[in-house]
Amino acid sequence: MNAYQPIELAGSTLWLLAEKAIYWPEQQALLVADIHFGKAAAYRRLGQPVPHGTTDANLRQLDDLLARYPSRQLIVLGDFLHAPESHTPATHRRLAEWRARHAPLDVILVRGNHDRRAGDPPAELNLRVVNEPLLLGPFALQHEPTPHPTHHVLAGHLHPAFQLHGRGRQRLRLPCFCIGERLSLLPAFGTFTGTMTIGADRGRRIYLVGDGAVWPLADARS
Repeated sequence: MNAYQPIELAGSTLWLLAEKAIYWPEQQALLVADIHFGKAAAYRRLGQPVPHGTTDANLRQLDDLLARYPSRQLIVLGDFLHAPESHTPATHRRLAEWRARHAPLDVILVRGNHDRRAGDPPAELNLRVVNEPLLLGPFALQHEPTPHPTHHVLAGHLHPAFQLHGRGRQRLRLPCFCIGERLSLLPAFGTFTGTMTIGADRGRRIYLVGDGAVWPLADARS
């Protein structure tokens, strides 16, 4: 098992990364979806006892990826911030410190449903914020997984996961990339997000993520 899995899609080579991101070598672009910065802070403001440090963990993960994969662009496929309550001074400060470390990087946010509710990130973060779809090469970069008439869709929103079944009643649910004929899904990048279980339907390739590796699901239908 490898830290990334190269695939051919819509005439381009993409690397599916074990960190639940995609690297597009041709464009030197790193793609992530559903970070949900400030989600834990939003829950704490509602009185829920949730863990601290999720923003820092997500930023360290981004630092590591940008150090390993030469990138001119970081493209976020929606849900950068979780909610209006995510706009806390601590979250803004950590994001600003991270952005200062990567000042030359072109960061693009394709607005998702949580972004519309939370509002755009602070202007000092110097993000380009656009509505979907963002057309780049053969791909329509979106948050919502809705088909595009001319481009292959790369989207987030659903936080896909696949459930493995072992002997007896053993079950293990892992995040996954879901690669379809005209529409493909990225797993949620954020460390404090849920998942939605999907099936291995015909015409759909599943790549599982876990334990620092990404690998294709064996086709149980053959």
